[in-house]
This record gives sequence, structure tokens and C-alpha cells, in this order.
Amino acid sequence: MRVLFVHQNFPGQYRHVAPALAARPGTRVVALGENAGEALPGVQHLRYQPPSAASEKTHRYVRRLENAVYRGQQVARAGLALKERGFVPDMVCCHPGWGEGLYLRDVFPDARMLYYYEYYYTSAGGDVGFDPPGPVHIDDAARVRTLNANHLLCLQASDWGHTATRWQASRFPDWARDRLSVVHEGVDTETIRRLPDPAFTLPNGATLRRGDEVVTFIGRGLEPYRGFPTFMRALPSILERRPNAQVVLVGGDEPHYGSRPREGGTWRAVMLQEVGERIDQGRVHFVGKVPHPQLQAILSLSSAHVYLTYPFVLSWSMLEAMANECLIVGSATPPVQEVIEDGRNGLLVDFFSPVQVADAVVLALAEPEAWWPLRRAARQTVVDRYDLRSRCLPDLIDLIDDVAAGRRPRLGGSRDLVPPGLG
Repeated sequence: MRVLFVHQNFPGQYRHVAPALAARPGTRVVALGENAGEALPGVQHLRYQPPSAASEKTHRYVRRLENAVYRGQQVARAGLALKERGFVPDMVCCHPGWGEGLYLRDVFPDARMLYYYEYYYTSAGGDVGFDPPGPVHIDDAARVRTLNANHLLCLQASDWGHTATRWQASRFPDWARDRLSVVHEGVDTETIRRLPDPAFTLPNGATLRRGDEVVTFIGRGLEPYRGFPTFMRALPSILERRPNAQVVLVGGDEPHYGSRPREGGTWRAVMLQEVGERIDQGRVHFVGKVPHPQLQAILSLSSAHVYLTYPFVLSWSMLEAMANECLIVGSATPPVQEVIEDGRNGLLVDFFSPVQVADAVVLALAEPEAWWPLRRAARQTVVDRYDLRSRCLPDLIDLIDDVAAGRRPRLGGSRDLVPPGLG
């Protein structure tokens, strides 16, 4: 079997499944991506040319669609070049979120196509209209509806789709969910586990070790979508009530979701201007983006890990924190509630309440031994539901094999899989 993976930032969600397929006898795996990515065993990684940007004169509703068309065109050209070199896939696995999947059906009409659908936008019940809460203006509602044009075209082109969680699946129309399975990319719990003797050296030269009070926060971008302002507003209370606590924030200043502050600059600068005089900045450590081994050490040191999110895509970092037996202080929003049950495997707080965040963190720091049942339950949740080797990778390979063979997948569609809070 010849398999083509397409992802703007390959490997992305295909990090484990692409080399697993490449290891099977008689299987050739090629990947297309815009960025260089990392080398994976057995996978030939090729790059397509970056697309042009949409014109500022384009109507703002369709700017993202125009960008998707440009990207889809570049991927189609790269696909045609592959055909000229003799590679015609039997199976295409594609993340179409940036437009990659728009024209693959036209390039490879006989291939089976399995697309990874990450998020379907609506003007209610998701990220739009959440912060600030309230009715969405018709202009924004129309813009949001148009955001789905790329996905709708790709749903028509693909044979089947999949997404990571039940809640993410619930965002899609019922007719789409009939051909949309739920299978997470998986967490390698054999590797991602609490280290016996972790240490992490801070930017100021001090080293954190086992037994220190460490509050952790992770986001690819320090931004409102991941609750960064709420966390920062909780810090004055946390640091005042726990004078030995150290706070470690992992993530870059560039927003990954949403926009920059209206006044310009970064969200970190905005929040430090708001709360900086009320916190001991010598105990608040912005470490930027760190290599995974260092992230593992940080999570293994965590006394309380705060994860807040809009109703949006669930971060890998939360599941990895749970696999490290972190005590999660999470937002009571649907993506988190699908995984965290308050008082059983973590603590849930109001996304908008710095008071609740601070109270939960202070309680965790004051009674560290009392929370080990929740910490162990957090890891067990990930092992039972999201383990890479025993569950997610086999499920994804089965899904690929079923679609490649033209069978209805054994995982089935997601129409009847209702996440907590929606049933």
C-alpha cells in the first residue's frame, strides 16, 4: 500500500501513525508539508511551496478561504509532481484545516481519503461568543459561518473523517458526524510519566527540585484562548498566600489562536502591566517554549497544574500533565469536562474566576498529600482512554485500513457519541 500524509506542519497529529505504517512490509509512506518538520523512520518527507497570501482587498469573510485555496493549489501542484515521479497513493491521510485537502481528490481520483477534522466553527456554544459572553453580532456570525467553507468542501471530497474528542465531533453537523469517527492521537504513557528525581533550572539560574512548591501553566501561546489572563489575575493571591511557591509558565508570546491585544504588543506585557506591581516577579518564571525532556521535568515537579481553555480544541499538554500525575486545576468548559471529573481526577473551576483558580491552587499547595488519589486517577484516565500503544494507535491504524479497503470503519460514525454536558 502507498500512503500519502498531508499536513501543513507535518508530522503534527501523524507523528506516531506515519512511521508505524511505514514499518509494515509492502507499505511506502510519503509526507507533504510546508515546514521542514522532523525526520521519521521510513517516511519520505517532501515540502510544498508556501502559498501566496490573500489580498487585503478580499472581503474579510472569505480571506481565510482564499488563503486555503492558495494552499490547496500548492499542494495540488506538489501532488501532480509526485505523480510524474511515479508515486500514486492508494490512501491519503490529510489535515485539511489550512486548505491542503481541497483538490487532492482531483489529483488522485482513485485514492481513498481520510481527513482529520479538528474544529467546526459556530456562533454559539464554542469559542465565538464565549469571551466576552453574550450574543454575537450578525456580522461576526456571518463571518464565522463562512469559516467552515473549507471544511464543507473537504467533507464532500473525503471518504471518511476523524477528530480527537467527542466534544470536537459534536461541533459538526449531524450529517457530517455519520462519517466522522472519534480517535485521539494518543499519549505515549510508557514515556510520559512522572520522573523519579526531576530538576529544572530557571532562567535566573535557580534550580527547582522535588519538594518545591511549583505551579505550572502551559500554552503554545500565552493568550486568552488558553486562559492566560485569568491565570495571571490569580497570581497575586496565590503568591501572597503561598510565600514559597514558584510559578513556571511555558509558552511563547506569539498567539496561536485569536489575536494580539488591540493596543499592540503581547498578552504577557498587557497582563504584567495589570498585575505586575502586585506579584513577586522573582517567583514568576516565563521559560518560553522548551524541548520535550525539559517539559517532562517541569510537569514532574508540578504541585498544581492550571489548564484553562475556551470551548475549543483540547490541548495535548493537559493529557500529558495528567499522564505525569499532575493535579489539574482545569476550567469547567466542555473540552475539559469530557476528561476531568471534578473531585475524582482533577479540580474544575470557572474559566473567568481568578478567585476560584487561586483558591484551588492554594488548597493543592497546602495539602499536597491529600491529592494523590486524584493525581493517580488522572494518569489512569489517560492510560485507559488515551494510551498510544494499547488504544489510540491501533484504532487509528484500523481506521486507515478500513477506509483504504472501502469498508465502513469499525469505529463507526460519531453521531450517537454525546460528550458530557450535552446529553
